[in-house]
Amino acid sequence: MFAFLQTSPDLSVILQQTKELIMPEVLLLLFACAALVIDVLLPRQQKFLVAWLSIVGLLVSLVSLIFVYKGMGSSAKAGFFGMIVIDPYAVVFKMMFLIGALLAILLSIKYLDEEGEQRGEYYALILFAVVGMMFMASGVDLLTLFIALELMAISVYILVGYLRRDQRSNEAAMKYFLLGAFSSGVLLYGISMVYGMTGSTNLADIAKALPVVIGANYQPLGQAVDMRYLVLMSMILMAAGMFFKVAAVPFHMWAPDAYEGAPTSITAFMSVAVKAASFAMFGRIFLYGLPDLRGTLEGNATSHLPALPGWAVLLGVVSAITIVWGNLAALTQTNTKRLLAYSSISHAGYTLLGIIAGNQTGYTGFVIYLFIYTLMNLGVFGCIIALRRRGIIGDRMEDLNGLMKKAPWLTVMMTIFLLSLGGIPPTAGFIGKFYLFAGLIETGNPWLVRLAILAVLMSAVSLYYYLRFIRAMYIEAETEMQPVMQSWPLRIALATAALFVLLIGIFPQQLIALTQKAATGPKTYVYQNDGAEHAAPKSPPQSMPSPAPPPR
Repeated sequence: MFAFLQTSPDLSVILQQTKELIMPEVLLLLFACAALVIDVLLPRQQKFLVAWLSIVGLLVSLVSLIFVYKGMGSSAKAGFFGMIVIDPYAVVFKMMFLIGALLAILLSIKYLDEEGEQRGEYYALILFAVVGMMFMASGVDLLTLFIALELMAISVYILVGYLRRDQRSNEAAMKYFLLGAFSSGVLLYGISMVYGMTGSTNLADIAKALPVVIGANYQPLGQAVDMRYLVLMSMILMAAGMFFKVAAVPFHMWAPDAYEGAPTSITAFMSVAVKAASFAMFGRIFLYGLPDLRGTLEGNATSHLPALPGWAVLLGVVSAITIVWGNLAALTQTNTKRLLAYSSISHAGYTLLGIIAGNQTGYTGFVIYLFIYTLMNLGVFGCIIALRRRGIIGDRMEDLNGLMKKAPWLTVMMTIFLLSLGGIPPTAGFIGKFYLFAGLIETGNPWLVRLAILAVLMSAVSLYYYLRFIRAMYIEAETEMQPVMQSWPLRIALATAALFVLLIGIFPQQLIALTQKAATGPKTYVYQNDGAEHAAPKSPPQSMPSPAPPPR
């Protein structure tokens, strides 16, 4: 039997593809399982060692990812019957998830010590969630993407309710779980409709089939049938499911409660890694699987078929509402975690601008902004975690009062992250917003230019509530005299994040070059003088090769 397995062509191909495509995920999965086993063997006082094992696992996975990227060559590689692909888009997002999880675990060590909840399953769940995220970035099949999404989501549901004796944590987990299950059902319904119309769950096959399905001459039953409304319904259902995952209006209602009730370290992890993974999947579905539904679907005057709007219009409207509502709702918040939840909602709207632009500048802004947002938002939540001490949760605005006198180093770190979130140069946040807004303006479309102007105005509004943090730290008198203690893992995480935020803001060329490679896969679009949108004549090829099946 063993000899047969060794000589089996199918098994040898699978092992080869595992080595070339998913070795980082396999290694991380092994470390996650090891974390669960070792946690049982360690005494209560040494549970924190599981955190360092998890950090080693993330670093090993990151090194493996670098080797996979180097072995990729000049073109993307696909495997597992076309369900997984390794391209620059996947590599950049996977790097983002690993760095985000690494910083989140460093922030978690102090927080769990303060809460008295230092247990190994916490870190194992983070690793399992990251495995799901990595498959969300490299999956090019709707079933692969959905299973990876659920692996991430279920792990995060548990982590949100990790503080079992905290009523707020339990309530947040229940709300998040119920709404998340509903959104997954909506997404799956949209997927099933697409499969029914195209006969495939592979994104490349779907992209090839949809132009035929929405064509005026489509005759599935021997006569012409207008399938455009059904196609648009499936697209809207999938968009609605993804809007929930990225906390875009009107599917944002879970975010403030989940962010406030979850452990602060998990709030930090959710706000960056989970959001980035959801956007990675969003980009895969809409930019790689549904590119021909982007613009207006042409009608037929002879058959009295009206033209129908594509998903770019839907995303534009949702983005505008999300940016406005997120920023305005944040103005009235007094709890820092709820305020940052609404801030995160507005940033989801900003990120959508890159997909809406449909050009290389917009796609570059889409990827680079998520990378930068991971660093600066983790930094802000890390500073809030540092305020957690005996008897003080640290999530009220008053807890920041007079922080400059008690912890000047922490105050400077917090200031850097807040200015970056506001898009103030020379921080990295300015670079990200510059590319997002420039992508819209480059189109020359008057409506997209107006959307860019709205986004700039709302960025100015966001400075008001970010300056509330700075005012409390530098100007307000101290309300809590208890000193702020900062563990060295937390210091390492904050210093690393702040250093990258400043370096990327001053020397952004390396990150821009990397993200530009990740942005060359999706089809690009140009706007003619009449305002109509057309595919660019020399758009980059879809980086989703369809490999031949393994020999039998």
